[in-house]
Amino acid sequence: MSRAMVPSQQKLAEKLTILNDRGRGMLTRIYNIKKMSIYSPNKKKMLTKTDSKPAFLSDKSLDSVFKYLHKKFPNIDNHAGALQVINNIKQDVVKSLSLYYFTFVDIMDFKDHVVDLLTTIDACQVHMDVTLNYDLTVNYLNLISTYVSLMILMSRVEDRRVVLSLYNVAYEYLNASSDPSFPRLGQMVIDYDIPLRKLSEEFVPHSRVVVPALLSLHKIYPKRNLPADQMRATGMLSLLAEPLKIMNVPNTDMVQCEYLSLDSMEKWIIFSMMLCHTYLQEAQLWDLWKTALQSGYIVQLCRDEVLHIHSYINTFFESLKGHNLHKRITEVKDLQHQALQSSPAIHRERRKFLRSALKELALIFTDQPGLLGPKGLYVFQALAVARDEIHWLLRHFDNPPSKKHTVKLSQEDFVDRQLPELLFNMEELKSLLRKYNQVVQRYFVQYLAGYDAVLLNQLIQEITNDSNLAHCPEDESVILSSLYNTIAGLSVKQVEANEVFDFRGVRLDWFRLQAYTSVSRAGLVLRDHQDLGKHLNMIVFHTKLVDYLDELINETGDLSIYCFYHQIFEHQFKQCMEFPAQHRFSIVFPIICGHFMNATHELCPEERHSIGTTSVQYAHWFLKEMSDEVNQVITAICEEQCMLNYKLLPKHSAASILQSSNKHKKNKDKKKQVGPEEEKPGTESVRKNRENFTRMDKLHMALTELCYAINHCNVIQVWEHGFVPREFFIQHLETRFNKALVGMMMYNPDTSEIAKPSELLSSVKAIMSVLQGLENYVQIDIARVFNSVLPQQTQATDSFNGEKTITANYTNWYLEVLLRRVTVNIGQIVYSPNHKAFVTVATDNNSKENLYLAAEEYADLTELRALAELIGPYGMRYLGERLMGHVASQVDELKKLVIQNKEVLFNMRTSFDKPEVMRDLFRRLGNVDSVLMRMTIIGILLSFRSLAQDALLDVLEDRIPFLMASVQDLQHFVPNMKDTKVVNEMASAAGLSCDIDPLLISALRSQKNEDGERKASTSSDTEVANESDYELACLLMVFVAVSIPTLAKKDVSVFKASLEGNLSNCHCLAKAVNQIAGALFTIHGPGDVSDRLQEFLALASSSLLRLGQSQEQEKETFKNRESVYILLDLIVQESPYLTMDLLESCFPYALLRNAYHTVYKASAVDI
Repeated sequence: MSRAMVPSQQKLAEKLTILNDRGRGMLTRIYNIKKMSIYSPNKKKMLTKTDSKPAFLSDKSLDSVFKYLHKKFPNIDNHAGALQVINNIKQDVVKSLSLYYFTFVDIMDFKDHVVDLLTTIDACQVHMDVTLNYDLTVNYLNLISTYVSLMILMSRVEDRRVVLSLYNVAYEYLNASSDPSFPRLGQMVIDYDIPLRKLSEEFVPHSRVVVPALLSLHKIYPKRNLPADQMRATGMLSLLAEPLKIMNVPNTDMVQCEYLSLDSMEKWIIFSMMLCHTYLQEAQLWDLWKTALQSGYIVQLCRDEVLHIHSYINTFFESLKGHNLHKRITEVKDLQHQALQSSPAIHRERRKFLRSALKELALIFTDQPGLLGPKGLYVFQALAVARDEIHWLLRHFDNPPSKKHTVKLSQEDFVDRQLPELLFNMEELKSLLRKYNQVVQRYFVQYLAGYDAVLLNQLIQEITNDSNLAHCPEDESVILSSLYNTIAGLSVKQVEANEVFDFRGVRLDWFRLQAYTSVSRAGLVLRDHQDLGKHLNMIVFHTKLVDYLDELINETGDLSIYCFYHQIFEHQFKQCMEFPAQHRFSIVFPIICGHFMNATHELCPEERHSIGTTSVQYAHWFLKEMSDEVNQVITAICEEQCMLNYKLLPKHSAASILQSSNKHKKNKDKKKQVGPEEEKPGTESVRKNRENFTRMDKLHMALTELCYAINHCNVIQVWEHGFVPREFFIQHLETRFNKALVGMMMYNPDTSEIAKPSELLSSVKAIMSVLQGLENYVQIDIARVFNSVLPQQTQATDSFNGEKTITANYTNWYLEVLLRRVTVNIGQIVYSPNHKAFVTVATDNNSKENLYLAAEEYADLTELRALAELIGPYGMRYLGERLMGHVASQVDELKKLVIQNKEVLFNMRTSFDKPEVMRDLFRRLGNVDSVLMRMTIIGILLSFRSLAQDALLDVLEDRIPFLMASVQDLQHFVPNMKDTKVVNEMASAAGLSCDIDPLLISALRSQKNEDGERKASTSSDTEVANESDYELACLLMVFVAVSIPTLAKKDVSVFKASLEGNLSNCHCLAKAVNQIAGALFTIHGPGDVSDRLQEFLALASSSLLRLGQSQEQEKETFKNRESVYILLDLIVQESPYLTMDLLESCFPYALLRNAYHTVYKASAVDI
């Protein structure tokens, strides 16, 4: 005796929920297996975790085994000789293929449960109506489409027979018995080799439930599948179509159907009608079938696995012999032709409509977020429709129809240049919902308690008082009471207290109630109480808006499909970056990367890492490209501004001044044609028409759009990472700015060309002005960029790539190019104390190739001030250290020359008051010219150092006057104690002059330490190592003093009054003598600098006085004697240790006065 089936005992709601979730997991697993099994090395894939099959599947020696397994499947004789080779690799086979094999076993279990549930639903005679029992019908149809997709996808796994057989054989070799699931599994693979044939047989009894479920879609699908013109005409998605009702909740009795996926409905219709094709004679079902097949020619199975649906249906219909389906096949071909011909244009126009509709919604909700309460449904409708259109575009663009069709498709229908705007508006709506979620919560908590609970109570009372209903069943009564009590007890205070809501129990109870009341012979028949069903559907939607908002957003607006269409994703991004009007929407691409993890499923955890890594890589790439694009625009603007700034340099005023002066001259040939007048700076700003866009206008427009994208969101969450677009941009901006600074130097080591520091400073200021303007476009602290980049240019290498900086390049150029030419080309470049510059002097002996470098354009006070501003005190210190390194190397060479002449110099030191002896000793002295040349080089280097220090001092006094006053006070008032060294170093770093340069002392001391290390490391050392450093320093000063008179013999020693210097730069000896003496005797001696300089003055003066006692012939030889006399005066003036009184005691002042008179008179004659 059969018993009636009790609905509550069948657990239909629970089973549908679990099986739908498991079905999605099975689809994910079989999808990954299919991708692995059809892997080709030439096919670029997104997922990189399983990029190849196990090694043995590619072993050529096993080809015969694979062919045997494929041919004999599923009846495999495991004792066959051909299979013995598997015994050697059985463990590897079982380990590698277990996941593959048990995925098929799980699919078989899933199929059994689905068949069992569908049979139970048939037996219960469940009535399906999507507008009434929404959850029951949607889950039922979803289960069918998932089941069909799974079976079709399984049949498309190419090597399923071989791999399943291989695993079973290896398993039997390992365990002495075959896997217990293999017989049924093999039969399932055979049965579903042509899946639709077997499925159509299965669904013959299920059609009694499937067909009414599909018929209920006739109330929804035609309204949702409208062309753009009708959508626009009906005011779909428009809040402004009926402004008087803008505060009202949308009037609909099937609220959840309003955002139901169009793709899902089409899959339900197509798959179900394929299986129940005998019902196509019914008019309503035929209309649904026809509309669905006209909407497109590609149907999604899973992710990017699709069906060319018309061809697939025809192949299936043709395989059904005896059903006389020729008419249906012809109809499907006609529908395919219509789909190819019209659907691309229809969907293109629909996307155009959605762009404007979603933009309007985003603007209204941004301005009035309170409308998200009553009109929140519009957001989910808009997201669902837009998502369906994007899915349609992706699968149809990636899967063009076969070439046998005569219809030519227009690429314009698929290449949508304005798609980023649609994507952006979708993300904007979603962000508004998340931002104002409490607004939505407050509204619907009050709505649930104040309206929904009251109306539900009335409907329950009507059921209780219904005379046709003997009594309400206990289960149904308990559920209804529970639903009412839950929503009636809500209050706004719960929202204000940030209480976490959880209405999952309410939704599951309603799902159960649908199952109980939709079966035949139910105590409470839902069809008889449609108001109750529709109102409970409304309540469920309202509860989702309170506690399920994020999931609802993902349900309607998820774009994780892009993870599997990555080439199109890249193409659309590149297209967006090429189209300036879409630049502001480019930020949507990294945002979409945050959706990718929605595509994963807990039944396939192995793909989480690969998808997550892919999402992070793409987000990083998108932001990098965006940052590069912004930086390119900024670079172009900077180049324009630098060119404009370059025109304003003082040197370009010469032409204008000359032209102005010529206008006042009365030339005889006034009628002579004059060339066109040069365009003056500032004319580029004159515009007669605002509509004429200049290049700068376009660049600023592009910058505005790109910065809008960068500034749009603070953080983009992608997998377990947070991307901050502004930080990304700042990092790239710093790198680009750093490269630009060095690039603007235009330094060419081969030709020794470099930009003037003043011109570089002008360009840097122009760029900084442009970058400061960025703060008007994007919320960044540009001072942070300056503080990060500019200080690095004061060091020798930057921290970005370890490349040379402005400091390193200018230091190298000044030392290796400019100062080397000063020292090598004697008489061509002169240091002029009068001009505070190194000056190029043109003489008859100068060749043209040496004159192209005008030293005063690089080494005057103005240029060095600009250099000091560019590289700052740190950079100037680095320049000084390098310079002092050269000085130290010259001093080392001088010591060697002193050692060679040590005995002679010792005798000269003690015989300076014996002219005859001194004359004889001087003849024995060697390398006199070399000593003078090296001391002159030292003097030139120290003069440049002094000039650079003056420039630095000027800059710092202007920039930090109060701090400089404190430094000067410290230097002046700190007594000569142990702290003096520290104070002097600080003063020197600030550009203040010291009696002895601390950097020179440091360089010479480090040289002394190196010499000491060499002494300790060698047992027998050179002659230099055995000499006393102090004695060598004394003899060096003697050597220089007695060598000075020989300068008078040289023509280039002549003193030029206009320059206040000698052509040979021997006037720089004054600085060299004082600084070298001070440093050497501070380091090596007891600090008797003054005594040693007095000794030097005595030797030098006696040697120079002997020039005046020379014979007439010798006087002609010493023709520049007066110029050398002046050098003695310069040495005393430069020295902090010598005075004019000492000089007069050694050298008559009358000689100095006559010398000055002579050289100035000679200079006046030259002029």
